[in-house]
Amino acid sequence: MGFLCSSTSSSIVFKLGVSLVFLVSFSSYTPADAYDPLDPSGNITIKWDIITWTGDGYVATVTMYNFQQYRHIQAPGWTLGWSWAKREVIWGMNGGQTTEQGDCSKFKGTIPHCCKKTPSVVDLLPGTPYNQQVANCCRGGVINSWAQDPATAVSSFQLTVGQAGTTNKTVRVPKNFTLKAPGPGYTCGPGKIVKPSRFVGTDKRRVTQAMMTWNVTCTYSQFLAQRTPTCCVSLSSFYNSTIVPCPTCSCGCRNTSQPGNCVDSKGPRIASVVVPNTGKSLYVPPLVQCTNHMCPVRIHWHVKVNYKAYWRVKVTITNFNYNMNYSQWNLVVQHPNFDNLTQTFSFNYKPLIPYASINDTGILWGVKFYNDLLMQAGPYGNVQSELLFQKEASAFTLEKGWAFPRRIYFNGDNCVMPPPDSYPWLPNTASYKLIGSLFARIAGSISLLLTAFLHGIL
Repeated sequence: MGFLCSSTSSSIVFKLGVSLVFLVSFSSYTPADAYDPLDPSGNITIKWDIITWTGDGYVATVTMYNFQQYRHIQAPGWTLGWSWAKREVIWGMNGGQTTEQGDCSKFKGTIPHCCKKTPSVVDLLPGTPYNQQVANCCRGGVINSWAQDPATAVSSFQLTVGQAGTTNKTVRVPKNFTLKAPGPGYTCGPGKIVKPSRFVGTDKRRVTQAMMTWNVTCTYSQFLAQRTPTCCVSLSSFYNSTIVPCPTCSCGCRNTSQPGNCVDSKGPRIASVVVPNTGKSLYVPPLVQCTNHMCPVRIHWHVKVNYKAYWRVKVTITNFNYNMNYSQWNLVVQHPNFDNLTQTFSFNYKPLIPYASINDTGILWGVKFYNDLLMQAGPYGNVQSELLFQKEASAFTLEKGWAFPRRIYFNGDNCVMPPPDSYPWLPNTASYKLIGSLFARIAGSISLLLTAFLHGIL
């Protein structure tokens, strides 16, 4: 039996290598679905309640419930859109407003608030006159996550709809709901008529009921929001001088051929490119500091101290985005020792238990009026805290990277982790790591050549 000629073998190896690289790169950041294993039932539910009928339509209260445990809607806030099923118009609104009025030229006398077939609604800003408000409105479109604060995880507005029908049989559910928060990422299902909502009066002795109710469910996909990640993780430990940085090009690569791709923090140009935070509802794309990872946000996990019965971690979140103050930020960390978290020193903490009896995930967020605002890139563009864990004798170890997190999310987006073989290892295991890595590479090369050889035979 003869061997493959060198040119054929090289060609096969090259093709297989390209295929493997493609598969690895594709699987490293999955588009998949809006399903989140750490928040399996998370969604934003929009409830449309018809409160009363009018001469040519109805008055409805529209309420958005953010049932996501840790993903919130930050400034400049949400935008809700839909398509009317018939020729409906919006005569008036409280607690929100449409972004465009549309063509109302056929109306004489009283002019509708909006005549567009596809209206887009935004929340009103804080300080709106009281007579234009409704409950749970007027926060500039900001909705908190359910785990952080259920009381502010709701947003509402009221609208008076005309030319819509005045009975349950003549009203039609709007179509093609869209939710931007503030950019893309959410996919909304169709409106489904459900059992009418019931409302308890302020004195809790009288219950009223909506004339008609439909629900819309919107789910989030990070891949739809932005095809590249938005955060990365770096690691270090007291027992090793090596600092493992974020992987190169985690969120993109420097492009020296295009000025403005990133900003050198030491250059004179920085003062002219920083966009001030004016508070206006405008989406501003990231303008990041020039780094090897090119991420707007970096999380650093440092194993600080190993006590007899406890161990301590320092967590630092750094903002490299000159165009963004992250309000009401949060961090989700998955680590098997969270069941034994004893104390957090300057962050709020709440356990997340997506599956019964498995407490390995926690959400961290800032203390109000102290560090709940992650400032723009610069000397104050970071927040930090320390976590104290109690040791569990049967599980605790500093070997093989056990002390480092399995997964980290920032504001609901999955962050890029360094490859496990790069984690800081204990000094007495460094040689084993080197030998193991060498053998792994040799085994991989042999496997690749053997596969190519067998393919050539078959």
